[in-house]
Amino acid sequence: MNFPLYIAKRYLFSKSGNNTINIITFIAAIGVIIGTLALFIVLSGFSGLRSFSSGFLKTSDPDIKITSIKGKSYNFNTNIQKILKSQKGIVSFSKVIEERAFFEYNKKTHIAYIKGVDTNYVHVNNIDTTVYLGTWLDTKIPLGVVVGNGISNTLSVGVFDFIEPLKIYVPKPGKGYITNPKNAFKKINTQPIGIFALTDELDKKFTFTSLELAQELLSYSPQQISAIEIKVKNLNNRAQIITELKAKLGSNFKIQTREQLNAVFYKMLNTENLASYLIFTLILIIALFNVIGAIIMMILDKKDNLKTLYSIGATIKEIKHIFVLQGFMLSLFGLFIGLSTGIILVLLQQKYQLFMITQHLAYPVELTLSNVITVIVTILILGFLASKIASSRISKKLVE
Repeated sequence: MNFPLYIAKRYLFSKSGNNTINIITFIAAIGVIIGTLALFIVLSGFSGLRSFSSGFLKTSDPDIKITSIKGKSYNFNTNIQKILKSQKGIVSFSKVIEERAFFEYNKKTHIAYIKGVDTNYVHVNNIDTTVYLGTWLDTKIPLGVVVGNGISNTLSVGVFDFIEPLKIYVPKPGKGYITNPKNAFKKINTQPIGIFALTDELDKKFTFTSLELAQELLSYSPQQISAIEIKVKNLNNRAQIITELKAKLGSNFKIQTREQLNAVFYKMLNTENLASYLIFTLILIIALFNVIGAIIMMILDKKDNLKTLYSIGATIKEIKHIFVLQGFMLSLFGLFIGLSTGIILVLLQQKYQLFMITQHLAYPVELTLSNVITVIVTILILGFLASKIASSRISKKLVE
């Protein structure tokens, strides 16, 4: 067995004659365990929040979205249709129209967006699954709309209220000054047939209509749309699909992924995750000062033994290596206990929902290999540095 490793194991696992040193070593180990546990739980919590939030985005946003670089709309011609149908990896695509509009219901008003979608939209996004009252758009109800829960609350809109229509206004296209405000807007009377609830932002932002109704309201031609939303078979091939579509469609179109459409959200999430990691790493560094203190106290306690080791031929480098290994093993022990406890807690949270955000919503956590590796690497590096700092107190003068 390696001589420094053998001595380090003896020093770590055998009780010192000085009870104070035993207590300090125990406190150092507890500090590493708690620090490891806290870091892993926080990282798992942020991974859970990312997956939880991404689930909402997958429901509302497509894998790929194609818009025009110039202007709000473009014509969906046979060439574009042929390109999309022949493109490998595309499962389905939908034509959509988005535009800001003014809503009025029973003398209450609200500004939001209309989103006109075709019948294929439900094969690209799962927004229809979020309708909790009424039904999704139906071709048998041409004036039917599905409103967001936030819009419903603001306007006090119900479903299938045939007495009062939901009025939607948009400015008429044209140039010059408006001379008569009454003639400046185009209006349609719609019938709310469903209410969806997903996130506060989306619930207050969108009202879904049929594509034809949106085109009529905006005075668009039957081929005129705002965007094409696409669902791909395999997200791993999405980058290649986008590259091929850009080459085929030309430079007049902007092609974005779900992550690019929500760049601010993902940037915020990544920033918060990094900030939390750095904060808890700082806490770990403070906890590892206990490891430094414990090793220094051990060095002073074993001073006579170190002199003996030096006298029988051990070098200063080997003696330092003993305490580097001791501190490293102490950190490794705390890592094993803390990480094991953290993994068990995450699994219990996933299965039994021990901690709740609301009465029906458990705090989301996710067990990932990347988080496990991040915690292991962080603890081992910091533990090694702490041991190295403590062992630097050993000098030739100490052991002579």
